[in-house]
Amino acid sequence: MTRPVRVAIVGAGPAGIYAADALLKSECALDPGVSIDLFERMPAPFGLIRYGVAPDHPRIKGIVTALHQVLDKPQLRLFGNVDYPHDIGLDDLRSFYDAVIFSTGAEADRPLDIPGIDLDGSYGAADFVSWYDGHPEVPRTWPLTAEKVAVLGVGNVALDVARMLAKTADELLSTEIPANVYEGLKANKALEVHVFGRRGPAQAKFSPMELRELDHSPNIEVIVNPEDIEYDAGSVETRRGNKQANMVASTLENWAIRDVGDRPHKLFLHFFESPVEVLGDDGSVVGLRTERTELDGTGNVRGTGRFTDWDVQSVYRAVGYYSDELPKLPFDPTSGTVPHVAGRVVEGAEPMPSVYVTGWIKRGPIGLIGHTKGDANETVACLLEDRAAGLLPAPTQPDPDAVVAFLEARGVRYTTREGWHRLDAHEQALGAEQGRERIKVVDRGAMLEASGA
Repeated sequence: MTRPVRVAIVGAGPAGIYAADALLKSECALDPGVSIDLFERMPAPFGLIRYGVAPDHPRIKGIVTALHQVLDKPQLRLFGNVDYPHDIGLDDLRSFYDAVIFSTGAEADRPLDIPGIDLDGSYGAADFVSWYDGHPEVPRTWPLTAEKVAVLGVGNVALDVARMLAKTADELLSTEIPANVYEGLKANKALEVHVFGRRGPAQAKFSPMELRELDHSPNIEVIVNPEDIEYDAGSVETRRGNKQANMVASTLENWAIRDVGDRPHKLFLHFFESPVEVLGDDGSVVGLRTERTELDGTGNVRGTGRFTDWDVQSVYRAVGYYSDELPKLPFDPTSGTVPHVAGRVVEGAEPMPSVYVTGWIKRGPIGLIGHTKGDANETVACLLEDRAAGLLPAPTQPDPDAVVAFLEARGVRYTTREGWHRLDAHEQALGAEQGRERIKVVDRGAMLEASGA
């Protein structure tokens, strides 16, 4: 082969960009090099970083700096505002590229099958996150009329949702939130936020830093019931073997023994309460019913048959993300992932030639952003093995201009890396006018216009 190996990556979030980075670092095994095109459904890259991380977490958003270093490599091109499969399908991609890597992530809420979960006032956390992160495809308003709110789940997303509901809008005005989000949060009536977990403190999935950040707001009083601080042999073993779990448990213990202060917004962290029903009246949420649980010695819990009805007017389920099924690819609806072996997509028992997955569509929505690096390295190693073994079918249209002509012939208004830099500069300029780092542009048309699509 006298041309670079052509690879398409569908999804320009952290997983996709880490896969591109792994390919670039393996160029010596891809003589005479590699040419990578990133396809992204949104007009802007970075996926979860842009649309899944709370705006008051600039430390995590700093990962964008490292992603930029990869995105700006000359071997990469970005095609934003290009949807798979409506704008370009699998057969199209195979005609232009030697290999295709899907890194489409997970944006939907995993379902929670309890009575009342579909009542008005019951929401998925992912939808709320998309709203406050300015996702172009969600409504511009959000109903924040409830004074008492329940959040189901004990992971970092649950903390983000609870914190955003409990903070004041003015606390968040220094961040990148757009005007519609600020106005929505300013009208928020929530005074109490209750977070529920069915297991104990040792089993909580919070990261220690995210948990401690709850207590940094001058307007949020974090409250833990001392009766919820309980451990069994399995819990003790977890604390001994997991430094983060031990730090989380220690923080919760300290909060449980302190006096309750007078900060105006109360955020309760409840453990050993398993949600069993969202209570409704006339089609709307009026409460939440939980069953008290107890440890069984192994760190797991069992029901006690004791139930509590909580006075809340809205419920947010933060029980995990779920990936969309990708046309032309196999899909496991239980795990919400594409079946694979080490990143090679398999249909039945046979691998699909030249098709790979990485990130949450591969392993499910678990772990932190950095964990996707290991996924990418494994997937790229398989791609390299298949290339060396001659298992990658040659594309019929390998010329880099062929895919450009294809998109333009279909009237796809795509954005580029240079266009992203223009949008990035535009958002920073909007922020500078108000003494802020940036203000995120929400409207897709406005994003395309600023990008010069």
